[in-house]
Amino acid sequence: MRQRVFESRNAVLRQFAATLAVSCLLVLTGAGGASAQSGPPGPEQGKAAAQPADAAKDAAQNQRRTDEFAEAAQVINGPAGNPECVWLGRRVVRLMWRDDLDTAFRHLDLYDRFGCPGGHIQAAFRCLTRFGGQIDPKVAETLDSRVHACWINPAAQPQQAAAAAAQPAAPAANAQPQPAASPSPAASPSPTPAK
Repeated sequence: MRQRVFESRNAVLRQFAATLAVSCLLVLTGAGGASAQSGPPGPEQGKAAAQPADAAKDAAQNQRRTDEFAEAAQVINGPAGNPECVWLGRRVVRLMWRDDLDTAFRHLDLYDRFGCPGGHIQAAFRCLTRFGGQIDPKVAETLDSRVHACWINPAAQPQQAAAAAAQPAAPAANAQPQPAASPSPAASPSPTPAK
């Protein structure tokens, strides 16, 4: 009987020691956290002030994306205007432009699985290659906006090429055909006088 009393007392003491150790650990952890919070104002408080600005920026970007999907649904008839086709298709075209073909083909599999038309990707990429000189590789927004414009209208033409094609066509319509001018001979260098 005496042995049972000692065993139960040892068990109670062990339980008490474990509880005391855990309690001390929690108190020390809480005190360390409280002292860290009561320090001088640091960059975390500056980040908290900047957080509303970031939230407004994210909200504006989400609104822009929603507007782009709505525009695509209105302009494009058929499955190419569905939001999942627009998102995946633009992503495939962007990845193809950046020469990330492995990832582009993985996205293309998803694009096909959603029943989206593969010909629209081909037409959008063809359009994007026409605008190659106008895309700044260091500014992501130029590529994104051009991909979206080509997704909406794959027959789009660059402004300089369209303007240059329109100007010579206008005078040619009114003027009589003229014979081609012969090339002028290259000027020969004149001898320099000796000094």
